[in-house]
Amino acid sequence: MQKILISRCLLGQRVRYDGGAHGPFALLERWQQEGRVVALCPEVAGGLPTPRAPAEILGGQGAQVLDGLLPVLTVDGEDVTAAFVSGAAQALALVAQHGIRIALLKARSPSCGNQENYDGSFSGTKVAGEGVTAAALRRAGVQVFSEEELAAAEAALGALEAQSLA
Repeated sequence: MQKILISRCLLGQRVRYDGGAHGPFALLERWQQEGRVVALCPEVAGGLPTPRAPAEILGGQGAQVLDGLLPVLTVDGEDVTAAFVSGAAQALALVAQHGIRIALLKARSPSCGNQENYDGSFSGTKVAGEGVTAAALRRAGVQVFSEEELAAAEAALGALEAQSLA
């Protein structure tokens, strides 16, 4: 059975920067019941507390953080890059451990955003980009979806399972 890496906040766990959560989502609850879910909040896994100061990447490009070209900064100017990179590394370890090929991560998060992110100005301005963990997972060949793409994630899972039966 194919396992799926899922952001803990999407499972209703109160790990968001503001102490909040998202969900529940019926599909994710079903995947949990099926034993498919491997849950992770990369920011908490990287050592950040809940709640914590909002953080953004200048330009919203997580791959550039991984490459050491950009920091992740809080609204107060604190550099939290090391925690974000550590969380991404822990996600990659879970991918390797469980043979994960699909991740469902929180949209527009500086860790987990998969298509757009905030621009680093803390003004609410969005740009095309991805979070640090999303970028690391993509580099490892994992398909990354957000909670706004549940149907696409479910279809990708079905396709993977069909391939494994062939």
